[in-house]
Amino acid sequence: MLAMTDAAAQAISALTEQQGEEAGGLRFAVQSEQEEGAQLSLAVAPSPEEGDQVLGTEEGARVFLEPQAADFLDDKVLDVQQDDEGQLNFAVMQQPEDGAPQAAAE
Repeated sequence: MLAMTDAAAQAISALTEQQGEEAGGLRFAVQSEQEEGAQLSLAVAPSPEEGDQVLGTEEGARVFLEPQAADFLDDKVLDVQQDDEGQLNFAVMQQPEDGAPQAAAE
């Protein structure tokens, strides 16, 4: 299952509040599959679509994963990283062997 860092959860909560979607979440979907992986789309959504896997944290951050995206992200961690201009960007990384904090499924 996709894990989420505390920083990612805080960023998702702030982003959904900023977009007026306090009950919404961040939705991952597969745009296209390639040999080296999948091209993912990321959007703030008011609610999950039918068939989406829903992950949530105690702080209220929610992530919606369409089925193909859930399969692709099963062993990954969602985090945020700051770029050279100070902008925060979501990053998907491999889960460490020792186990990262897991987001609970709703």
